[in-house]
Amino acid sequence: MDATAITPSLLRSWPLPMPQPDGDKEVRGHLLIVAGSEEMPGAIVLAATAALRAGAGKLTLATGASVAAQVAIAMPEARVIGLDETALGGFRHEARHQLAPLAGKVDAVLVGPGMCDTAACCELMRHLLPLFAGSRLILDACAMQVVRQPPQFHFEQPVLLTPHAGELAQLMGLSKDAVLADPQACAVEAARRWHAIVALKGALTVIAMPDGSSWTHAGGNIGLAISGSGDTLAGIITGLAARGAPLEQACAWGIALHALAGEQLALRFGILGYLAREIPAEIPALLRNLTP
Repeated sequence: MDATAITPSLLRSWPLPMPQPDGDKEVRGHLLIVAGSEEMPGAIVLAATAALRAGAGKLTLATGASVAAQVAIAMPEARVIGLDETALGGFRHEARHQLAPLAGKVDAVLVGPGMCDTAACCELMRHLLPLFAGSRLILDACAMQVVRQPPQFHFEQPVLLTPHAGELAQLMGLSKDAVLADPQACAVEAARRWHAIVALKGALTVIAMPDGSSWTHAGGNIGLAISGSGDTLAGIITGLAARGAPLEQACAWGIALHALAGEQLALRFGILGYLAREIPAEIPALLRNLTP
C-alpha cells in the first residue's frame, strides 16, 4: 500500500479541531504526562511546554517525588503529582493509585520521556493501559518496552508509539540496519503486530496504522538530532491529541510542526546549535500559518 506524503497542503486539507471562542481550558483539552526522573527531570518540562504551545488547555504532570517540587517551579502552569520511586529511579507500580482519580478526566496521556528503570516502567504501564482506556495514549522511550512481554502482545485500545530506528529494532528483535534498510515495511509490520499506530522517527519519518495504511514525512534538519528533541515532539503530539485530534492526525501534524520549527530555528541560529527548549515557541505561529 502506497504511503501518503505529509505536506503543508495535506495538513491544510486536514484541519485540527478548534475550540469555540467562548470555550474554557477544559474545552481545549486536559492532558496528563507521566515522565521524568531524578536524572532527567527536564524531559517532562520539555514535553509539557510543547504540549501547551500546541494549544492544549489544562496540564497535569506526574513525576518522581524527588524532583516534583523543581518541576512545579519550572512549569507553573501545571498541577504536579509526586510519584513514589524505585531504587533505580523509576516509578513504583503503586503510583497507579495516585493517578487513578484522573481516569476518565484526561483527554490524552503521554508516558515515557526521561523515565528510568525499564522493568518498573513496564509494570506501571500494564496498570495504566486499562486505567486510561478512554484517553488517547502516546508512549515514548522506555514506556514502549511494554510491547515486549508477552511475545504476542497487542493493544486493546488506540495507542501511538514513537520509536526511532534503534528503539524499533530492539522492540522487534531486529538489527538497526534492517530497520533503516526498509523503514516503511518495519513500521507497518510493527503496527500490525501490536495493533498500534507506530511513528518511526528519522530523516524520513513513517507513520503506520494497524490496517497497513501509512504516511511519510521528509523535512527538518540535522539540528533536530539533539537531546530533548524527541521529548518536545512527543509533547506537541500529545497537546494536539488533547485538543481532540485523532492520534494519527495529531502525529502527522506534530511531526510536520516539529520539522518546520527546526527549519525556522536554523534560519536564526544555523543548522547546528539551537536547543530543544527553543522548539516549542515556534509552534503557535506555525499552527496559525497552516490553519486553512
